[in-house]
Amino acid sequence: MVPVSRLTLALTLAALTAGIVVATAVVPVAQGGRSVIQRSNPPGLSTPTGYSHIVSATGGRTIYISGQVAFDAKGQLVGKGDLAAQTRQVFANLETALTAAGATFNDVVKTNYYMLDASQVGVVREIRTKYFTNELPASTLVEVRRLANPDFLIEIEVIAVVAP
Repeated sequence: MVPVSRLTLALTLAALTAGIVVATAVVPVAQGGRSVIQRSNPPGLSTPTGYSHIVSATGGRTIYISGQVAFDAKGQLVGKGDLAAQTRQVFANLETALTAAGATFNDVVKTNYYMLDASQVGVVREIRTKYFTNELPASTLVEVRRLANPDFLIEIEVIAVVAP
């Protein structure tokens, strides 16, 4: 039996009373209050390079990390014109943010990469492998014309799920 919150039950009953047909999806909390993250790459899709096609998470607390750029803790740009240096700083910033939120790279379920030159993705992948050492998140890479600062070459945002 899946527990239903009082709020979910109240909203469902209110909708039914009003004559509205509803479909309610209840996500159970994993045993012991832990989040469960499942990753898969189903047959019929290409073999991914550095990401998972499907990531599902249940029973956890979702953490959204804003796009991180190559600023150090003092707000100074690291690696002007150097994608590798900027990428290392961005991943260091992501690690700091994840740690502050009680998460690790193993808890990341989605990454979004914004780059000025997507043809340089190999540089990013090489650095990424030092941080994503286990399962890989779902991922999107977008080439953009410009980021918030004209000296930024890359920006990365992540979503993580941890135990409640």
